[in-house]
Amino acid sequence: MKILITGSNGQLGTDAVAVLGGAHELLALGRLDLDITDEAGVERVAGNFRPACILNCAAYTRVDDCEGQRELAFAVNVSGPRNLAAWVQRFGGKLIHISTDYVFDGGRTAPNSYVEEDEPNPISYYGRTKLEGERAIQELTDHYLIVRTAWVYGVEGRNFPKTILRLALKEPHKAIRVVNDQFGSPTWSHRLARQIARLIEVDGQGIYHATAEGYGSWYEVAVTFLKHMGVPHNVVPCTSDQFPTRAIRPKNSILENRRLNAEGINCMSPWEEDLEDFAVRFRERLTREATGA
Repeated sequence: MKILITGSNGQLGTDAVAVLGGAHELLALGRLDLDITDEAGVERVAGNFRPACILNCAAYTRVDDCEGQRELAFAVNVSGPRNLAAWVQRFGGKLIHISTDYVFDGGRTAPNSYVEEDEPNPISYYGRTKLEGERAIQELTDHYLIVRTAWVYGVEGRNFPKTILRLALKEPHKAIRVVNDQFGSPTWSHRLARQIARLIEVDGQGIYHATAEGYGSWYEVAVTFLKHMGVPHNVVPCTSDQFPTRAIRPKNSILENRRLNAEGINCMSPWEEDLEDFAVRFRERLTREATGA
């Protein structure tokens, strides 16, 4: 199958290229190669390649920055997916779009989770743009697959485990405050790419949730990751009120992979297992990056 991957230089995009490359003909493009907010550019690139599937890994995901850079966030998270969906509707194929737990308000008490049919209610501008991106796709075409995921980390780009590792290595004895009242499922981009490959195989349609199994707090994730990295640390739990951010985060980001399980195609693993595997595989690389060595 011919697959166009946008945002191919990011966490998920990089792993998607690695996972899908053996079985499919790929055109993998980063932002400098294809700006999805450029309608003419999308038509030109997609028109030349004629993909049977477009996997959109491009997004503006800096949650706090979205509050101040709203035009940019809207362009990338809404206008971009709309351009891709419009091309699919006119010329055929399918759009696979990556969305987020931030479309929900997180008001439920953990461990109660959100399923695909639950009504979204974003509480940040980032979440609003991601929801509007979903709806723009749904309004333009029936040939779509929306994959909502959460707390993604990988070997490329910026993410929470890398940040915690950098802080712990920089000043080993300094206390690192991490919130302990926000819950979710840290999801390895490699595992997510494998799940997307499975969804392509079965021609999945509509909205799916795809996160690691189980859940934890940011504090629990930090402590677990540093333990697997073998790094001494002084991580201290705190509340969201004690660690304010520009954008409001959902306190409960737990997504249930209900459709994946119901259809017998769930490839996701417990978050603790994936985080350990990630640490073991990439310990040296992650450490060099965190220390600037």
